[in-house]
Amino acid sequence: MLLIFLNKNGILLAIVCLLFAACGQKQNNAKGGNNNGKRAASKLDGYIAKVAPYAEIIEVPGTIVANEATEIHPEVSGRIVQLNIAEGKVVSKGTLLAKIYDGDLQAQLKKLQSQLAIAQSNEERAAQLLKIQAISRSDYDAVLLNLNNIQADIDVVKTDIQKTEVRAPFSGKIGLKNISPGTYVTPSTVIATINQVEELKLDFSIPEKYIGNIENGQMVHFTVQGSSETYTAKIYATSANVTLNSRTLDVRAKIVGNTAGLVPGAFAKIRIELAPRNVIFVPSQAVIPTIKGKQVIVYREGKAVFTEVELSGRDSARVAVERGLKEGDTIVVSGVMSTKPDSKIEIGRIVY
Repeated sequence: MLLIFLNKNGILLAIVCLLFAACGQKQNNAKGGNNNGKRAASKLDGYIAKVAPYAEIIEVPGTIVANEATEIHPEVSGRIVQLNIAEGKVVSKGTLLAKIYDGDLQAQLKKLQSQLAIAQSNEERAAQLLKIQAISRSDYDAVLLNLNNIQADIDVVKTDIQKTEVRAPFSGKIGLKNISPGTYVTPSTVIATINQVEELKLDFSIPEKYIGNIENGQMVHFTVQGSSETYTAKIYATSANVTLNSRTLDVRAKIVGNTAGLVPGAFAKIRIELAPRNVIFVPSQAVIPTIKGKQVIVYREGKAVFTEVELSGRDSARVAVERGLKEGDTIVVSGVMSTKPDSKIEIGRIVY
């Protein structure tokens, strides 16, 4: 109410009354208003969580390895007198690659062979004398023992001579030689390497959580640097245990089909398509990154409920939710960064 006093302070009193009236009106608006003091709920877009088949693809590094590979070492020490290593060439199993000097062993063998001839003659005479009982059985056994000992010594020398011959353990491609004729070698000397490249294998490791998705007979695809070709390999074996340091499982596959351009030891980039499974998909924009992980806003009974989720993969516009949601949940997909936990919201439009 505005009161006007006709005195010298009338103007001042009129102004004071106007101020009180204005303050009262603001308080009424704040307490009452059209919404009876309640804030209007935000209208946001929503998405209905639904289950869809998902074939996750993982990429891991790998290494191409030969079917068989080894370093070639001599069994005995000695001087190389013959070297038949054709670098970069394929050789057959048993091919003589190197020969170590064996002159002393050959001389010893000849001596023993002469002794053997005499011992055989003595054994034959002793056998005839034993038949007519001209000698005792023990005398004959002594002659026979000498014969057998000489034969055993010959076998030992022949084995030592065989050890001076370095032969290919299997058919394969010879690498670069590390010695020359005349080199003195020992069993620790690496003469060369040999790789069986007719068949190639692929070694790689997968994270522990994917162990249940890998099985023998499964096909994987890979590429190598310097080539646009995509190669295929078939898994045939896995390690018996998980590597403790990296928490990964070692896997080995046999490369099938074309192997042109593949070299043992080369790096490979492997793509593994896991078996399809049903997961819940939500739009990428619905996911809120946090310090502890990922969250989405679920619409429940008119409120924004922030829910922790575990993601497992994504496609071009959606992410796969492994845990935290169930089919049919309504997910907020707009205004997620400005929405506060447990605030009142309304779903104005459902997006697909």
